[in-house]
Amino acid sequence: MIKFRNEWKYLVSNWEAELLKRRLSPFLEIDPHAVGGSYSIRSLYFDDYWDSAYQEKMMGVYERQKWRIRVYNCSDAVIHLERKLKKGNYIHKDSAALTREECDRILAGDYAFLLHHSAPLCREFYYEVMVQLLRPKVIVDYEREPYISEEGTVRITFDHDVRAGIGGLELFDPGLPTLNTLEDGYLVLEVKFTEFLPQLIREILPLEGQEFAAVSKYTLCYERAHHMTDALAGISKTNRERRI
Repeated sequence: MIKFRNEWKYLVSNWEAELLKRRLSPFLEIDPHAVGGSYSIRSLYFDDYWDSAYQEKMMGVYERQKWRIRVYNCSDAVIHLERKLKKGNYIHKDSAALTREECDRILAGDYAFLLHHSAPLCREFYYEVMVQLLRPKVIVDYEREPYISEEGTVRITFDHDVRAGIGGLELFDPGLPTLNTLEDGYLVLEVKFTEFLPQLIREILPLEGQEFAAVSKYTLCYERAHHMTDALAGISKTNRERRI
């Protein structure tokens, strides 16, 4: 049986985020994986020929899914293929480890090996790329400050500097050009929990006047990257016409 977690998202200002961190610090601890308090996340998102994941998000479809390959700090030490299922404000994530060689083969369009992979999720991914024509769409970069609480399996993250990869899909290239997607001075706050959200934390969140935000890093970066691609294509076309 698939177990879903609650996921609440807010778009908050930097000063609101700092206030929340101070209020939450007595009840949460920094995730031990966050060396120095934060880490970089890079995800390569996939979508089908019709851009269904993007379109369904924009239309507010209640049940939807996204596929991605995720790495940390642009390193190949940990590589995960992930599928995120979403039902309203509830999420479920499946994950399978990939080697660098397997990841490179996927990025090169060599999917045949996935059919016989030991991980069921990889075999499901093979079906998606072959039948639904799932293909890489955009790189999503951001810096994450994660806080956790064992009580209620609570995880609260502050994601800032959300950027879209431009001109390439190189997962492990720290020099990949990127463009910011959020308004200056804002970041994405995510609150995830399974069983319950402790009352003390619930009373702190959200800040006065804040409401859930339909924030999707994928759609933000998709739009930013494709807008830039279209703009560059228009400039290229204009230059060719001028030469003619």
